[in-house]
Amino acid sequence: MEKREHWKSKFGFILAATGGAIGLGNIWRFPYITGKNGGAAFVLIYIGCCIIVGIPLILAELSLGRRSQRDAVGTFKVVKPGTRWFWIGGMGVATGYLILSYYSVVAGWTIGYFFESLLGTFRKMGSPQAVASYFDTFSASPLKAIGFHGFFIALCMIIVIRGIQGGIERACKLLMPTLLGILLICIIRSITLEGSLAGLSFFIKPDFSKLSTQAIFEALGQSFFTLSLGMGAVITYGSYLTKKDNLASSGVMITFLDTLIAILAGFAIFPAIFAFGLPPDQGPGLVFRSLTNVFNAMPGGVVFAPLFFFLLIIAAVTSGISLLEVITAYFVDERGWSRRKTVLTMGTAAFLLGIPAALSFGRLQGISILGKTPFSFVESLTANYMLPLGGLMISVFVAYIWGRRKAIDEVKVGNPAFITGRIWVFLLRYICPFIVAQILLFGVLSEFTSPRVTSFANTLRSYLSIIDIVIAAGVIIGGAIYIISIKRAKRKEE
Repeated sequence: MEKREHWKSKFGFILAATGGAIGLGNIWRFPYITGKNGGAAFVLIYIGCCIIVGIPLILAELSLGRRSQRDAVGTFKVVKPGTRWFWIGGMGVATGYLILSYYSVVAGWTIGYFFESLLGTFRKMGSPQAVASYFDTFSASPLKAIGFHGFFIALCMIIVIRGIQGGIERACKLLMPTLLGILLICIIRSITLEGSLAGLSFFIKPDFSKLSTQAIFEALGQSFFTLSLGMGAVITYGSYLTKKDNLASSGVMITFLDTLIAILAGFAIFPAIFAFGLPPDQGPGLVFRSLTNVFNAMPGGVVFAPLFFFLLIIAAVTSGISLLEVITAYFVDERGWSRRKTVLTMGTAAFLLGIPAALSFGRLQGISILGKTPFSFVESLTANYMLPLGGLMISVFVAYIWGRRKAIDEVKVGNPAFITGRIWVFLLRYICPFIVAQILLFGVLSEFTSPRVTSFANTLRSYLSIIDIVIAAGVIIGGAIYIISIKRAKRKEE
């Protein structure tokens, strides 16, 4: 077994872990979901979900990883030896690997669009309709779909094969500041467009009349998936931490930065969309169809189009390397493989596994797996079942199996003044399982199209959304009161 590396600095770890969380979900998925669900009101619910669900689960995974100093499977063998709880880690490894196989296809689209924008392909098209419909032609091309999918996998392999400090940490120290810089440039250009104020108003002025119960559960799902929870990535990155690292502050910082990037992406996209009179609720095509037309019409768009798609590539790569690292850590720790052998073998296998997903929009579009294309089948399997189940079981494991005392003691190793330990465990025991179970339940119900099931799901969603809002308000108010009381008691003792 290779000697386990550690992060060279806390700053490097924060950038790497945040990069693992930040991906196309922040810059591609978050804006179109926000646009579909009414704007600012959805953003507020999303932020609340990140605080109540995201931070506790991130801290749970970080504490498990650092305690074990092992991969996602080995973590459970170390923390609870002689039991079968390691299957949670095994499912996480499988989940991350499956996600990488189709995520790399979407990432490949961003690489292709970057090169197309550099070549001026979109400006040569005669109409906005032609620009919008080009995405269908592009994604259906076997050569482009497979080629760019493979190109992205290769980029991830080059970084991961170099290790933690020399590969992932060094890359993220370069890529993350670059991502933020490009995003800020895009924001400045977007908000200075004539007519951009309508987009700013849509994004920062809440209109709760546009908020549906469906939106609340989409906010829950987005907050859960965007932080890379339930797939072993956070556990794996946490295993490279030392005992002197402050897990609580790291978990808060990762969640904050991930949420910040998503919100900044909204500021970059919505003012531009509204400035050119395009509707914000266009779904997944918002970036590849609508924004491409915006760049065509925008003064300076010839520069900002490739810049924006390069931004998407960076976001995709920082997430892709975290997904590949999960499977790499498993084979290095549990099977004794070298890092080089693992990356070359499993990276190639991920490329081959992703080919059916890459062809799902062209040659294999007519192929059905339980009524879905290969791409949508794997996406649904991971998003609706494997991820929430993994997050649910990790919450239960830390709170009930590992135990409240041991979990808090692990966090206190690098942070003796961890005053919110009771709140954290309370959330893991009662709130997180209740909420994550809802994500799993509605993911399952979404697979059924009968009117009776749909009606039942809508009714249940209405009742549960009210309960969730009451719980969230109670947790935030109660938590604030608890923290204030603890701090006052400490001042009196001093």
